[in-house]
Amino acid sequence: MPTAAESNHLTESMLYLITPIAAYLMGSVSSAILISRLLGLPDPRTEGSRNPGATNVLRLGSKPGAVLTLAGDIAKGVLPVLAAQWILDEPLLLALTALGAFLGHLFPVYFRFEGGKGVATALGVLAAIDWQIAPFLIATWLVVAAVFRYSSLAALVTAAAAPIYLFWLTGEAVFVGLGIVLAVLLYIRHNANIRRLLRGDEQKIGKKN
Repeated sequence: MPTAAESNHLTESMLYLITPIAAYLMGSVSSAILISRLLGLPDPRTEGSRNPGATNVLRLGSKPGAVLTLAGDIAKGVLPVLAAQWILDEPLLLALTALGAFLGHLFPVYFRFEGGKGVATALGVLAAIDWQIAPFLIATWLVVAAVFRYSSLAALVTAAAAPIYLFWLTGEAVFVGLGIVLAVLLYIRHNANIRRLLRGDEQKIGKKN
């Protein structure tokens, strides 16, 4: 028979597997697809920019839908991390849970692994880890977007800044590592945008097709 200490260790170890998987399943709920269906909009995976995210829902003609999508994508990043924090407030568990939710958004099991680019969900998971980072991320995005008028460039600059903010605010190597992984994944997902930015034909904010 295992001792009480061994049982507690086993239970804690299982959390490192179960919690990130649960976060992935929650992250796999695509706000853009569900809200588009609810509002009778085209499938954001096949219309507009073909990215199931808030910006594309706006492009498809629904401001309320875009707001709801943005809120949903942030919430599915925030909630799993807060739940993990309540269960066991340990940096590695929080980082794995955050990564699970983020990967769920990028590769949703419920929607043939066709997910979004992850900007809003990244904001959600990082804000749940340390709420103080949210104003810095939002401000960075807004400043870059206001100056250059490119949503994708604003997202890329903000992603690059996130690990720096995490180091400054938390000093936790695990969280800095998480920020780097999220940034790399965001850059990979924005590969087409990066090519268009380099060519000079990326669509600016507010510009119609």
